[in-house]
Amino acid sequence: MTTSLHDLVEMVLTRKISAVSLIEEACDNAVAHSELNAFIRLDRHGALKKAKTIDKQLASDGHRKPLAGIPIAVKDNINVKGMRTTAGTPGINFLPENSAPVVERLEKCGAIVIGKTNLHELAFGVTSNNAAFGAVRNPWDISCFPGGSSGGTAVAVAAGIVAAGLGTDTAGSIRLPAALTGVVGFRPSTGSLSSKGIVPSVPAFDTVGSMTTNVEDTAYLFEVMTGTSLPKYKPINQLRLGLAHPLFDNLSPGVNRSFTAQLKALCDMGVNLVEFDLSPVVTAALEVGFPIGFHQMETAMTHFLSKYQPQTQLEEVVAMIKSDDVKAVYQESVLGPEAPSASTYQTALRRLPVVRETYSEIIKQHQLDAIVFPTAPIEAQPIETSSNQLELNGKTLPTLDTLIYNNVAAPVTGAPGISIPIGAGANGLPVGLELDGTPGADLALLSIAREIERIIAPKK
Repeated sequence: MTTSLHDLVEMVLTRKISAVSLIEEACDNAVAHSELNAFIRLDRHGALKKAKTIDKQLASDGHRKPLAGIPIAVKDNINVKGMRTTAGTPGINFLPENSAPVVERLEKCGAIVIGKTNLHELAFGVTSNNAAFGAVRNPWDISCFPGGSSGGTAVAVAAGIVAAGLGTDTAGSIRLPAALTGVVGFRPSTGSLSSKGIVPSVPAFDTVGSMTTNVEDTAYLFEVMTGTSLPKYKPINQLRLGLAHPLFDNLSPGVNRSFTAQLKALCDMGVNLVEFDLSPVVTAALEVGFPIGFHQMETAMTHFLSKYQPQTQLEEVVAMIKSDDVKAVYQESVLGPEAPSASTYQTALRRLPVVRETYSEIIKQHQLDAIVFPTAPIEAQPIETSSNQLELNGKTLPTLDTLIYNNVAAPVTGAPGISIPIGAGANGLPVGLELDGTPGADLALLSIAREIERIIAPKK
């Protein structure tokens, strides 16, 4: 399904193609690409039933819905009525009475969920190497991971199974897999979209977001989800983008080559690039992010289980976790001896507004429209050898810490961020460029990203 979301909508509304045929194609492609392990479950029967209803409505009264008949994929930590939610772990398995509000909104606009996508277990990880449901594989090289935790949705879009999908982002879980699979991944400002009906990780930082093949489709989806419209932004030659040290100080040769080439392209179009130091925000984000995260991972999940699966205690869920990396975090840092104390958690919470104010002041000081940096410092890596550690510029580094480093500022500051594909790095694997904006200025960031994409979009 290489046709854009915009074009698919127009084809359905003008009846050049039926909703049923779109759903059949998407489901057929999902099965044909089963080696990617993008889906935990498909609902072909339910999706076709909804597609037939949409086709009948269009035939009888021409009722136009902005996403009529469009197949989408939804990460399996987001509730979809009629489909079980697992969060990619054996201890969670329930049938929700209602879809999450973000899904309900898309469905009311005509979108059809064809299935629930695979993810890093409990959405805590950056590879989507899930020991319970199997590793998700990168369509550019199936020996490599696609990033995480929203790896299944990223792969479903990158492989052309669907034109759009939903994921969640706590510390890069949308933007990172988007970069490693060559799609667009958008993390809205924290609180822009409802988080109800979504298995939580860290409520202070969690947000649902989208993945598509281009910024235009991302913007259209966000407009539909929020009932807003993108404004016209300033001309490209009046943009001021901040080059955020230290986020491009330790890159693989392939990422560095692609990123540098795109910076030159932006300069050639008159974009003003301003180097500045974001390290105070990044350092503080890591310092407050982990204690807040580990504390809320316990409290939020306990509350969620009491509502959706009341017969199950968090300790039971943890005991059934299959992925060693995730189990260790929950046993040691969430429920165990390394869990943050109440005073440590409260101290981190008190620092959070200061970190956010520091970020806003830096943006104002340099009069920036957005900041720009590589989404990930390295391309996708082999599943078998790099799930826990990877090699970067001659050093062996922790995979999770290395891959989230560039992504932590946005969730802790509440800012929106979008990853845009900019071509290939080593071995033809995708590279992503990220733009982060001002908290609450989602539409402005999307407008900027749309203009930037026209300059830096990889040649087809």
